[in-house]
Amino acid sequence: MKNRVVITGLGIAAPNGVGVPAFTEAIKKGQSGIQHFTELEHLKFSCQVGGLPEISEEKKREYLTDLQLRNFNSSGILYGVIAGMDAIKDANIAISEKEPNWDLGIIFGTGTSGVDKFREAIYKVDDQNVRRLGSTTVIQTMASGISAYLGGLTGAANLVTTNSSACATGTEAILLGYERIAQGKATQMLCGSTSDHGPYLWGGFDAMKVITYKHNHEPQKASRPMSASASGFVPGSGAGAVLLESLESAQERGATMYAEVLGGHINSGGQRDGGSMTAPNSEAVQRCIKNALIDAGIAAAEIDYINGHLTATIKDATEIENWCRALNRSGADFPYINSLKGMVGHCLAASGSVEAVSTILQMQEGFVFPNINCEDLHPEIATMVASEKIPREKIPATIHTAIKASFGFGDVNACVIFRKI
Repeated sequence: MKNRVVITGLGIAAPNGVGVPAFTEAIKKGQSGIQHFTELEHLKFSCQVGGLPEISEEKKREYLTDLQLRNFNSSGILYGVIAGMDAIKDANIAISEKEPNWDLGIIFGTGTSGVDKFREAIYKVDDQNVRRLGSTTVIQTMASGISAYLGGLTGAANLVTTNSSACATGTEAILLGYERIAQGKATQMLCGSTSDHGPYLWGGFDAMKVITYKHNHEPQKASRPMSASASGFVPGSGAGAVLLESLESAQERGATMYAEVLGGHINSGGQRDGGSMTAPNSEAVQRCIKNALIDAGIAAAEIDYINGHLTATIKDATEIENWCRALNRSGADFPYINSLKGMVGHCLAASGSVEAVSTILQMQEGFVFPNINCEDLHPEIATMVASEKIPREKIPATIHTAIKASFGFGDVNACVIFRKI
């Protein structure tokens, strides 16, 4: 028998809201956090817009000491620390300054860590100033820097690690944490993902021509999932976090329970049969969704809401077709579906966890946030799904069962299913 797993804490640092209250209000309003960056314009980027959380110096000092912030230059670690520690606080997890917490673990993913710190270090080494790198360069630039920082701040002494599966990272982290608790190997797991921001990370996508260049002077209209006029994704950044806990432990503590994790699935398309380094194998996507339903022990008809991957590229219509085939549902029978990326852009490795937090908040408060910039619904999508299932305004909705999927470079997929408590 598996242990039942619930969510008892949430944390978020998103381009349109830092902290759960601000983020909740923003998604209800359909508020975009995408902005124009003169730096990208000066660097001659095709896409000069993006999304990043606004963090003041005062806000940083709520989470890190002045000593920790000396020579600190890793936006992804900062976002992850904010989201992760907010989730710990929200779940009311006690932190001892002396004793390790053997029952608390961390799986917090990232794509890269400390890109700006790497650049800083490279210049110092090239200038023969290696002795001026400082003592924190390694921990800011190692892939597991985020889980290491969170481990020290929380005293977590169970599994403490970092996963990395491109855009599927955050959803995968939640599933890996769920499995550890379900198997009785941990009581609580802090799970999420984070992503740096800036030209050194976003530049590669600009060179690939997969991000939009058509809305540089109207940034809030740039990210257009499921739209006929979508022209590529908008790069974003940030972090999302959930505190997973065994149902037994949550009940004993009298903890607030946002939702239950019913199960999910992780797979790859093997970069075969239409799948590639940058494109998904549709059969693998459908298998991931179907196997998530099997693992959760539910029927496709029970799904009330889908939080899609939906990046505002030519693959949006293909994703909708895969959902229709996997669930065997279409037209007016299709669940409600939306994409957070219209408001925050594609937060890359952080996307799955940021979007999972938005999913749980909609379940808890009974609404579906609007698909902004989707007034011109893609005609292929319109033939598969009834228009009212893709709301352009916030609507009230009772969401008992929700499904969140992420599909990443390398042809990797992750799908998790939540149920309202």
